[in-house]
Amino acid sequence: MQPIELSSFLRDHKQPKYRLEQAIRSYFVEFHDSWDSVSTWPAALRETCKELTWSPLRLELTSETDKPESAKMLLMTEDNKRIETVIMRHADGRNTVCVSSQIGCAMGCTFCATGKMGFGRNLSSEEIVDQVIHAARYLKAKDAKVTNIVFMGMGEPFHNTDAVFESIDVLTDQDLFGLGARHISISTCGIVPGILRMIEDAPQVNLAISLHAPTQDLREKLMPVSIAYSLKQLMHTLDEYMRQTNRKVMFEYVMLKGVNDSLEHAKQLVELLDPYKRLSHVNLIKYHDTGMYKATDEKDRRAFQEYLKRHSVSVTHRISYGEDISGACGQLATKAGS
Repeated sequence: MQPIELSSFLRDHKQPKYRLEQAIRSYFVEFHDSWDSVSTWPAALRETCKELTWSPLRLELTSETDKPESAKMLLMTEDNKRIETVIMRHADGRNTVCVSSQIGCAMGCTFCATGKMGFGRNLSSEEIVDQVIHAARYLKAKDAKVTNIVFMGMGEPFHNTDAVFESIDVLTDQDLFGLGARHISISTCGIVPGILRMIEDAPQVNLAISLHAPTQDLREKLMPVSIAYSLKQLMHTLDEYMRQTNRKVMFEYVMLKGVNDSLEHAKQLVELLDPYKRLSHVNLIKYHDTGMYKATDEKDRRAFQEYLKRHSVSVTHRISYGEDISGACGQLATKAGS
């Protein structure tokens, strides 16, 4: 999202070049929500610019749920579609924005509420960036700022690759939002072409794989994507990713009671990841109730985690944020994909 239209508009209206810089700063640094807020502009110019389609904050904040450790924003698009964005406030001072890349999701993972919505449409790069700007405005009011961004909200980012990578270009541009690439993570179900494109277009951005099963048969039952892109193909692609980028891959593993949480599953996971050859880290995730499964008991989760550790797999149990506001992993959903 480069404000080319705005630049042309200002030039046609014989405005000095610094007017564009003032507008960009107002949006990407000061996080204003309308042209009227660009106080460095003459009132007449602010009024004239209201006719532009490139305008600050195309998404409208319709509701906000705030808790000590997290906040969830319900945002409305210009075509009256709803998306959800979550802010996670960490004890160490980091503030992570979990952004959506689509309205709904077509992946159909059986444990995820977003998948039950079905697919609405892709979000534009402007709509993705706007989520971050809304979050930045929220945090600014609390004397805080965005430190990290994760594409782990609604949708599969690599089914909307053009908009996702365009938004990353904006968010990492030092003349715009200016966040470092290594503070951004993309989570994918395992869309192989997207991972390959990431090697070329965003090699410094962190990659997370929604794995959730250590075998092809089980993964197909939980995640239909594994039919199109097999576990073998996925791991082969990740080998190539690691070889070319020398970057660690994060594996997300939601723990489902009696489904994927036995010590036999842990053994299979060790064999799959082969930690002596692959740069990897496993995040064990608590299942947040979406009505399909039950969460693994803490005793069984600890046994699973300890087995991985004993076999030299880097692993942590990821702290849950947003469960009390239905904003945790797998819980994001709006009504009927609207």
